[in-house]
This record gives sequence, C-alpha cells and structure tokens, in this order.
Amino acid sequence: MATVEVTFTPLPVHVRTARLVATAVARRSGVAESLLDEVRLAVGEACSRAVEAHMRHCPGQPIRVALTDDGEQFEVVVTDAVPDTEHGTPVGTVEANGHGAVSSAAPADFGDGPGADGEVPLRLPDGVGLAVIAGLADDVRVVPAAAGTSVMMSWKRRTA
Repeated sequence: MATVEVTFTPLPVHVRTARLVATAVARRSGVAESLLDEVRLAVGEACSRAVEAHMRHCPGQPIRVALTDDGEQFEVVVTDAVPDTEHGTPVGTVEANGHGAVSSAAPADFGDGPGADGEVPLRLPDGVGLAVIAGLADDVRVVPAAAGTSVMMSWKRRTA
C-alpha cells in the first residue's frame, strides 16, 4: 500500500496544486483515465472546503492530503484542523454518486455585507461541497480527526 502525503498552508492558490498532485498520483496508481477528472474535482472541492474553514478559524494551521492506493481502490483523505462543529456539516457516511446528497438547513450566507468594491460575498450553504464530492466519488465519509475533520473519498478500480 503506497501513500503520498502533502501538507499545505490554507490559501486558495494551493488547492490547484493539491488537485494536480492527486491527479498525478491517481494516474500513477492505475486509476482509469475516465475517473481522473472526478478525482481532480472531488479533491478540489474537499481542499476548498478545508481552506475556507481554515481561513475563518485557524489560518496558521496546515491542511493535510493523504493519497493511498491499496491495489483495489484509490483513496484520498483531506484533513483540516477545524473541529466539525465549526463546519456545520454532519459527520458520517455521505451517499455517493447521486444516490443521495448531503443537505443542510443552513441558508446561503451573504457574509458581513458589501465589501470595499460594493460586492456582497456569497458563501454557499454548508454541505454543498460534500454533495458535489458525493456525486464524484464511489464512497465519501466525513469523520472527526485528532484535531479537526477528515473528508475521505475513494474510487474503486475500473477498466477504462
């Protein structure tokens, strides 16, 4: 079982790097070419979720991404340092590939009002990113980690 780990500071610019690394590791692990876009998009959503939470609650803490190939499936775990209660999303199994979705009663958050440029920042309801991830990965779990929350995503091996 080979594992690649990446940690990065919680800046949006690093999400692109995490997506590129995940795609490269997935390809090298033998994940079907037809699944690589799904891996890239799901990792981007999970990392963006972690970056947003870190920027609000713990901007000095790194985000960790672990990519593992066990021969039968490819797994990506994105771990943040923000307690689950701060995310406002449920911990547990998220039904994947359109067989259900994470919902949240939280309405859209329009931030603290208009910024200096007059634009009102829009923050989507918690759980929207997880619903997107659930449509991309075969299995998605949100679990408490030692100091935060992990989003675990996996894809079964398929032929191209």
